[in-house]
Amino acid sequence: MDISVIEARDLSEAWFLCLCKALTEGHKYRIERGSFKGQHRQELDYVVVKIKYPGTRPLIPDVPPGVPAPTTMEYIESYLPYLMTAHRADGEQYTYGQYLEKQIAEVIKMYQDDGFNTNQAYMAVGNEQSIYLSDPPCLRGIDTRIRDNKLHFFVYFRSWDLWAGFPSNLAAIQLLKEYMASEIGVEDGELIASSKGLHLYEYTWELAKAAVRMGL
Repeated sequence: MDISVIEARDLSEAWFLCLCKALTEGHKYRIERGSFKGQHRQELDYVVVKIKYPGTRPLIPDVPPGVPAPTTMEYIESYLPYLMTAHRADGEQYTYGQYLEKQIAEVIKMYQDDGFNTNQAYMAVGNEQSIYLSDPPCLRGIDTRIRDNKLHFFVYFRSWDLWAGFPSNLAAIQLLKEYMASEIGVEDGELIASSKGLHLYEYTWELAKAAVRMGL
């Protein structure tokens, strides 16, 4: 198994660097269970992405002309309740917010009441019933640390769509981090993400190649 380590200055650069890495080093395979069953993915074995300044605007990739944007800020704003609140729309099996909403408040309170030197401020997504869902949560946890008066996030995805999921997820998670930092009374820090399933679906391979060819 290969471990890829990517360091980027902002979310947009992280996306482009991950596209390059997935296209050149990703393992191609046919999906036997999960989203787009029967089609193919190109996937990195395990990736760690360190983003130094994730709050740099714009939060979404600045794609070159002729390449469709993988996400929009309008979508990110509509996605935030899914991440931060327990409300579920009709037909949704779960939302990340149903797991995170109370934990967000508790982590803020933990830091406010007990100080910053703790390893307990971790927010879990999913439970023992998640394995039985037809599409279990992809995001499985958000760990936190305050160092040098900055709030840092460490997130893990069991499976992660690089083309559209990566930029949408990280932009929304960054907004959550900024909110929590403000409530705690510290500055915004780094974002470190990892996954053993960061992939490009077959239908995005040519889009990714075009974005890399024209954007880097």
